[in-house]
Amino acid sequence: MENPLKYFAELRDPRVERNREHLLEEILLIAIAAVLSGAESWNDIEDYGEAKLAWLKTFLKLPGGVPSHDTFNRMFQALDPEQLEQGFAAWVGSIARLTAGEVVAIDGKALRGTRAGGKKALVHMVSAWACANNLVLAQRKVDEKSNEITAIPKLLDALALQGAVVTIDAAGCQRDIASRIIAKQADYVLAVKGNQGLLAEQVRDSFLLLEQAAVAEEIDCGHGRVERRTCSVVADLSMIEKAAEWASLRGLVRIEAERYHKATGKTERETRFYITSLAPDAARLNSIVRQHWGIENKLHWVLDVGFHEDLSRKRTGNAAQNFSIINRIALNLLKQEKSSQRGIKGKRLKAGWDHDYLFKLLGI
Repeated sequence: MENPLKYFAELRDPRVERNREHLLEEILLIAIAAVLSGAESWNDIEDYGEAKLAWLKTFLKLPGGVPSHDTFNRMFQALDPEQLEQGFAAWVGSIARLTAGEVVAIDGKALRGTRAGGKKALVHMVSAWACANNLVLAQRKVDEKSNEITAIPKLLDALALQGAVVTIDAAGCQRDIASRIIAKQADYVLAVKGNQGLLAEQVRDSFLLLEQAAVAEEIDCGHGRVERRTCSVVADLSMIEKAAEWASLRGLVRIEAERYHKATGKTERETRFYITSLAPDAARLNSIVRQHWGIENKLHWVLDVGFHEDLSRKRTGNAAQNFSIINRIALNLLKQEKSSQRGIKGKRLKAGWDHDYLFKLLGI
């Protein structure tokens, strides 16, 4: 794994020069190493640094010793998150090349710990997840007075997507977003829900009144349930009033999911609709939609359960946004390390115990 730190070499130091007791690159490295080893707070990072001081001195200068938790806090509050995002995206671009047809799932996540006084979370991030590579490709913060619709185009602009298939939930079902994806020489599968009004009605009616071009079924057994997913595709767009306004639109997709829970004997049914620029291959589209939900299980769930991101109370300045980038750097490093068969929790424990393994993760 390539060391990510060199991609942050151009990061602007927000401190006045006379107050630079600690080197910026060493603050970043200690933070990443600590998070890889299980740290979740500024105090954790300081404690990690103090406990590992003798070892850290073997390869770091540490002119001011280990930074205090207040120093880490102030630094991450002040760092420009856009510059940190750019460095993150450049690093990921150096270690991952999207293959033709690879699914890139885009989805938002609120950092619920940033919520104060019963209000909505102060920080909401939209991430791009490469399903086959198991990597976070990039992320963008949703502006406080806006929503995902404004953040998704910025995220798309930061990505090299040629040949990929971009999947987004209903928030991303916008004509401008579809056009941007096509302009990136990629394809799209966009969820259609009630928020689309007339489009949602026309898609549903198309499946009632028009011939289906293809149908495919998948059955999965595991985790105490049996799930059947039936994908139907309509290639006739005659009932979509403004079909020409959707760039390269080629088909309408319906996924009917039926889940039987063995323990309770209960069956759940759900129907979802999508629009796509892909050819009407029902088996492929069924697989693509299933892969999209990997962003929930392999990214959001891991960040909440493995990194306790939802419990984080970092609310000041850019701290929450910047720390979320550190979490995603750590997650990418852990996901890409294949020598250990342990899960994320086990790898983090090993990183805390085994300096050689931590060096391997960091690419040092």
